[in-house]
Amino acid sequence: MKLRSTTPVSASLVSRASLVAMSALLAGSGIFGLASHVLARDYDAEIQAKQQEADNYNSEASRLGEMADSLQAELDKINGQISAIQAQISDSQKKINNLNDQIKKNEELIKHNRKAMGRILADLYVDDQISPLEMLASSKNISDYIDKQEQRNSLKTSLNDKIKEIKSLQKKLEENKKSVENTLRDQELQRNAMAAKQSERAKLIADTKNDQNNYAALAQKRNSEVAKIREEQAAANRRVLSRSGVSIPRGIPGGGGYPGAWASAPLDAYVDPWGLYTRECVSYVAWKIDSTGRYVPHFGGAGNAKEWPSTAARYGIPSGSTPKVGSAAVMIYDERGKELRFGHVMYVESVNGDGTITVSDYNFAWDGLYRHYTRSASGLTYVYF
Repeated sequence: MKLRSTTPVSASLVSRASLVAMSALLAGSGIFGLASHVLARDYDAEIQAKQQEADNYNSEASRLGEMADSLQAELDKINGQISAIQAQISDSQKKINNLNDQIKKNEELIKHNRKAMGRILADLYVDDQISPLEMLASSKNISDYIDKQEQRNSLKTSLNDKIKEIKSLQKKLEENKKSVENTLRDQELQRNAMAAKQSERAKLIADTKNDQNNYAALAQKRNSEVAKIREEQAAANRRVLSRSGVSIPRGIPGGGGYPGAWASAPLDAYVDPWGLYTRECVSYVAWKIDSTGRYVPHFGGAGNAKEWPSTAARYGIPSGSTPKVGSAAVMIYDERGKELRFGHVMYVESVNGDGTITVSDYNFAWDGLYRHYTRSASGLTYVYF
């Protein structure tokens, strides 16, 4: 029936508190309808207010969804970092276990060498109780005596050096172990800090998704309210039409050859090439005329049905009161001569000899459906594209 603004409304992101406040029902107080009979209620204002709320809720839900995705990406990164740290901790623990094994083996080696050293020292002690003269006398010759002395000194030196070497290694192992333990402690602290961050992010994601779902539910509720108001609007206007004597035939979904992508989408889902919302009467008739190879201008915000004669005139397209096949039949006034708010436009399929015309249209009963019927030719303005 009408042309809506072809400029999409930009739903600004508002705070949670303001959005919740907007959830209260906005009572309509203007008009929408075919005639003065429907002046008591402004359905369009109610629909616009509810739709604005739904758009704001959807916008906030979308923003929260993007935030949740961003937080999830951060959480995935944190999980990766924790896995990497855990791998480092496992590696450090393996190093500590290996060092413990080496330290233990080294301690056993020290014990073993100490025992050997004890035995040698005992033997040396016994030898020390023998005087040099006795040792010399027991030796085969002077050379043998000297060799024994050198051997004793060499053995002492060798054992001392070995023990020093083992002790040095032990000290180094202990230092390495302490260093790795410090590293392990730092890694565990880092892992615990990341785990706390992980828990925080996970909770934030859960809260954000919960808020997203709540806003999506509010948007769905508003859309349901919009659908209900549209039904009430359609019923009110059908009552007006019935009082005016106009018979409303049963509508057909997607009829008349109207493009399927538009016909199968919700009412007003798209804007067509002529700047008109789809499944409205104006969009169907514009498409119908264009499909016959005739020129249809872009209405540029002046495409409500009742505006067609004046808008078309700016492009040199004439209008008149005589019906012609292929013309656009515009209903501007109701049965009482009152100007309709938006009007209605139909495509003239044939002109009959009894003062009637056969027309096709969309959305005659505010339901976005196709109709093909015969009606009186009088009281209409015809635009000759």
